[in-house]
Order: sequence, then C-alpha cells, then structure tokens
Amino acid sequence: MQFGLHIADFTFDSGPAQLGPTLARHVRHAEDAGIQRITVMDHFWQLPGIGPVEHEMLEAYATLGFLAAHTQKAMLHVLVTGVIYRHPALLAKQVSTLNVLSGGRVGLGIGAGWNEQECVGLGFPFSPVAQRFVELEETIQICQQMWSDSEEPYDGAIWQLGRTLNSPQNVTKPMLMIGGGGEKKTLKLVAQYADACNLSALAGVPTGKLDVLRAHCDDVGRDYDTVEKTAMIGVNPESTVDGVADQVRALGEAGFTTTYVFSVGIRQPEKVVDLIAGVAGRV
Repeated sequence: MQFGLHIADFTFDSGPAQLGPTLARHVRHAEDAGIQRITVMDHFWQLPGIGPVEHEMLEAYATLGFLAAHTQKAMLHVLVTGVIYRHPALLAKQVSTLNVLSGGRVGLGIGAGWNEQECVGLGFPFSPVAQRFVELEETIQICQQMWSDSEEPYDGAIWQLGRTLNSPQNVTKPMLMIGGGGEKKTLKLVAQYADACNLSALAGVPTGKLDVLRAHCDDVGRDYDTVEKTAMIGVNPESTVDGVADQVRALGEAGFTTTYVFSVGIRQPEKVVDLIAGVAGRV
C-alpha cells in the first residue's frame, strides 16, 4: 500500500502568516517519513465538513508549485481538479510546466466539479451537470492531445483549439486520475481514459464502485487491472494508528493500492505525518 498526504486543512497553530514555512516543513517531513504522494484540494473556500468556509484555503496550482520547490521525491498533484475553474489548455500547460520543473513528479487529478456555493460567491460559471461532464471529457482529450506529439487542431462541442502546441513537453507522462464515484458517467470515463480512480472511503470500503468500474472496463475493452485503485480516508484528533491501519487493511483486501489521508481538526501538521507513518509501519 502506498500513502498520500492530502492537505485539505491549512488552519495550523502557527497561524496564517506562517503558512509558507509551516507548509514547507510539513511536506519535507512527509517525504522524510516515506510518504510517496502529496496532494491538495481545488477549492477557494474551506469545505464545511472540514471547517468554516472562512478558514484558510490556498489556490491549488500556485500551492502545487510551492510544494514542488520544497520536495524532491514525492508525486504531486491536485487530488481532484475542478474542470469548471480553468480553460483546458491552461490546465494542460499548468500541469506540464510543473511536471518539467519538478523533474517529472506532477500529474493530473480531475473531476466534474460540484461546489456551486464557491462558484456563485466568486463568479465562476457553474454549468448544469450534463454539460460539466462534457467539459470533463473534452478537457481530458485536450490534455492528452497537448501532451502528445500532435499539434493538430481540436474541435469539440465546447472548446475549439487552432493549434495544440505545448513546449516544453512533459518530462514524464503525467498520471491521469479521475476522482469521484458516479456510476454512470465518472467511472465510465475512468475506464475510457484514466490511469487511476479515486474513491471516497469515508463511509466504508467502496467495493460496489469497483464492481461498477470493472463492468465499464469490460464494456470498453479495458483491462481492469491496468486502472490504479486509490481511496481517500479522513483522520481527526481522536484517530489511532490501530484504527486507521484497520481501515487501510480493508482497502488493500478490496484491491486498493494507494490511500490518500486528509485530516480534520489536527492543527499540528507533524502529527498527521506521524500518524500516517505509524499506519504504514503496521500494514
């Protein structure tokens, strides 16, 4: 089992003015502890399930560039980029820029987006769900084309690109992860395009979602075993190494190979890393 540190809560005891140094120490500590992946959320306000919306939240891709400068080994990505926030060519360029500058360590996690509250508050367009899934598929196609040798135009239902030039090109092929467990659309897109899925395990092991993914893979002629299965779990100040290790073992038995761990209410970031490291030592 590999482990990812998913940084979803930036409200630390050190305070907002010290976020830069605290975050740099946090990710260096994670690497030193053997954590293989580090991710951030793509939100502009804190999520109500984690804290008040007024709590600190950093823009995802600016933060990812900061993390790239303060790490050396870990794979980095935004866990689930909201397709509604960026033009697909800009997103493809952001990822490939970070991939080059990090020595090939940056990938793309992406999804259809869902946070209408943020969009209304900050003025981002919030399309109906059916259109957001068209945007998601076209964004994936544009990214894949820009990351290939092709400079041909792209003519989609939503976006038209006259020349898909991207230089410099990625150092390594960015991992493409699609986040979400929607059975009709999201998991079908995983089977069609993705290197990995990311499913919530907050309510238990999502074995039923894996069954649906397998069926979609069969439908499109994809080898189910070529899709990396990743899950997301949460920890809080009451979490114990033994309890989290039990969760992770259950995920491993179901076929998951990577667990992304985020924290709620742990204001000393070193405690999160130490907890993950302790779990890794048990599984």
